[in-house]
Amino acid sequence: MDLMLGFMNVLSPENLLYCFAGGLLGTLVGVLPGLGPASTIAILLPITVYLDQTGSIIMLAGIYYGAQYGGSTTSILVNMPGEVSSVPTCFDGYPMTKTGRAGQALWIAAVGSFIAGIGGAIAVTLIGPGLAKYALRFGPPEYCALLVLSLTLVVGLAGSGLAIFRALAACLVGMVLSCVGIDPLVGTPRLYFGFPDLMQGLEIIPLTVGLFGIGEIMANAEARTAKIYEGKLGRMMPRGAELWRGLAGSVRGTLVGLPLGVLPGFVPAVSSFIAYDLEKRVSKHPEKFGTGVIEGVAAPEAANNATAQTGFIPLFAFGIPTSASTAIILAALMIYGLQPGPALFDTNKLFIWTVIASMYIGNVMLVVLNLPLVGLWARLSQIPYKYLAPVVLAVCVIGAYSTRNSMFDVGVAVFFGLVGYLMKKVNWPIAPLILGFLLAPMLEVSLSQSLNMGGFAIFFSRPIAAGLIALTVAAMIVSISLLGRVPKEVIESEAEG
Repeated sequence: MDLMLGFMNVLSPENLLYCFAGGLLGTLVGVLPGLGPASTIAILLPITVYLDQTGSIIMLAGIYYGAQYGGSTTSILVNMPGEVSSVPTCFDGYPMTKTGRAGQALWIAAVGSFIAGIGGAIAVTLIGPGLAKYALRFGPPEYCALLVLSLTLVVGLAGSGLAIFRALAACLVGMVLSCVGIDPLVGTPRLYFGFPDLMQGLEIIPLTVGLFGIGEIMANAEARTAKIYEGKLGRMMPRGAELWRGLAGSVRGTLVGLPLGVLPGFVPAVSSFIAYDLEKRVSKHPEKFGTGVIEGVAAPEAANNATAQTGFIPLFAFGIPTSASTAIILAALMIYGLQPGPALFDTNKLFIWTVIASMYIGNVMLVVLNLPLVGLWARLSQIPYKYLAPVVLAVCVIGAYSTRNSMFDVGVAVFFGLVGYLMKKVNWPIAPLILGFLLAPMLEVSLSQSLNMGGFAIFFSRPIAAGLIALTVAAMIVSISLLGRVPKEVIESEAEG
């Protein structure tokens, strides 16, 4: 009944327009190398402040999961992944193109993404409300333990050795930056160093616009374009045994991506590599992978879409983002005064179910956008960066200024643009910084409340809190063992956040 209410609301012309805009922008973001959904959401965040709250979240969500569709196009046609999550798609997608089967690769990528997207939307529909009700059992100790687990997973998935140290350092920097301004517990200013503007704290919009928008522009200013694909796509729909292998790979990739999307740190890029590795393991002919097998395209494309979709489950039920993109969407929700968590499904029922319903509509729109317009997307990917970068930079500056009509915020955006650029140049991950910045205030409040309830012993006297702490202790070891075969640059890349 609630979902039907959401469908009735999302089918209004205005919400359909937002849904279409999100899918269109997401596809474009996926096609254009170097932008990424996190960067685009951060750039557009200042604009959405002036839009209808339901429509803007529908659009931002569409950008996130829509980018997973678009990234496959140039991976298959010109061996140039638009998204890091589409890197495994190159392994067999481009060989299919070279053998005249580009159309079949694009077809299975779009259909596999659709299967995973709808599967993810169903998971959000079925699991989200139940998880939110379960979250009602959570008090301050449980939330504190859950937040620590989330931050631990993000750091643990950085890889090993120096990579973990970098992720931990970035996370701690984000937590320190969140402390600038007024102490939420005692109401006194802190870490403002005599600057009146800092007494209000750092705004999330200039921070994200700088790190992801300006930082991306600087890092990609020298990007070169690949050759435009000018060949024929060939037959679009696979047939016979190849069709069934592709559909089976899509289902397996979906089953891999769905549970991983709920865990912080398991961004779509990670899921796509795990799904590709699994396909090789279950295949009767693993030696053929890399030569143009259709399941090598279907599985990673389905996995990254499923992970992107189910990332909304912990976001809506607990207010816990699982990636940089969902962290920025969390910031958008907070700007509108909407606190994700158990109450969201009760106090803002029409809003949350409209957003969930839009995921079904959005995935249908994305199939329509990706199959007929393949040639257009391939050519748009070749826009010279010298034309694209100034436009994006202007939007970043205007967005940072419009938050409080303050040049100070523009300065903050520029400063963190330099920080983001330097972090990318030396392979320091940005996602832990943003997640630390957003989660630290909640962690601070819940930790203080927990200690007032019974000291540190309370974390071990309550079963749920104790269980989450036990998971935290094991999380980093498990994460490293799971991702030992995934290239380090995938985890460190900010294309997925």
